[in-house]
Amino acid sequence: MYAAKSFLPVAASLLFSGLLISTTATAADAPRVVVSIKPIHSLVAAVMQGVGTPDLIVDGAASPHTYAFKPSNARSLQQAQVVFWVGPDMEAFLQKPLSSLGSNATIVELDDAPGIAKLKFREGGAFEPHDDGDEHEAGEEHADGHDHDHGEFDTHLWLDPHNAKAMVAEITTSLVAADPANALTYETNQKTLNDKLDALDTEIASTLAPVKDKPFIVFHDAYQYFEHRYGVRVSGSITVSPESIPGAQRVAEIHSKVADLGATCVFAEPQFEPKLVNVVLEGTSAKSGVLDPEAATLPQGPDLYFNLMRGIANSLKACLS
Repeated sequence: MYAAKSFLPVAASLLFSGLLISTTATAADAPRVVVSIKPIHSLVAAVMQGVGTPDLIVDGAASPHTYAFKPSNARSLQQAQVVFWVGPDMEAFLQKPLSSLGSNATIVELDDAPGIAKLKFREGGAFEPHDDGDEHEAGEEHADGHDHDHGEFDTHLWLDPHNAKAMVAEITTSLVAADPANALTYETNQKTLNDKLDALDTEIASTLAPVKDKPFIVFHDAYQYFEHRYGVRVSGSITVSPESIPGAQRVAEIHSKVADLGATCVFAEPQFEPKLVNVVLEGTSAKSGVLDPEAATLPQGPDLYFNLMRGIANSLKACLS
């Protein structure tokens, strides 16, 4: 009897130690994953829940349009097994680091994910001309069904939940290939995430239904995918790309556009110069608001994508109402 009593705490201790070792081993076995920007990081983090947490390159309120690569980013890429990014047109600053520092990692370019819908940059009129010097036909597809012509498509692909689902499928496939031991977790998370994205899509359509026919002006032309998905009316942008500050003539043209539209909204973005928006609004009856297409003001994590999309919808409804 005494021996049995002595054995119980020993057995419990051994069991606890085994569980601890098993948990530690699982955490150690999680692949080292690096993601370029917040919206994509959110989707990757959701697929990886229960396995590990991906590293983020463009963190805080930084923008991929103006980002300066850091030594800490270099260390992350050197250690990475899988790297997710949209592609060279969105994160141009990553092209050289990926070729040199990320050479041992699987690099997943999500703008080439199967099922992604791409929209061309808009040109002329209320949208500043976009000229990349490329004279070949835009949108020409290769035999594998992927469009490999860069520089002609709007890269804010995540602003349509259907594109987000296509990205999630590619993210899941890549993680399963890199870490087959956790395939069931990744695939279960994908199913949960797809259901949440479908519900989000329905919710946003309902939120915007009362205001979707009202015109508005945005800071830069980043919202085509959101527009096409939900039928909202962007009537112009102050600039196409935040890297290029518009000239006085451009600002005057947009100011006239706002005046012609009557009561509408002009939306700034958190990372960029708000004075331009004030100039555009001056002397008109338009209101101002803020849209955050790259989640500059949101904390990173699995919920960020949903907060980002709801934030855009709610900001539009609040200003346009």
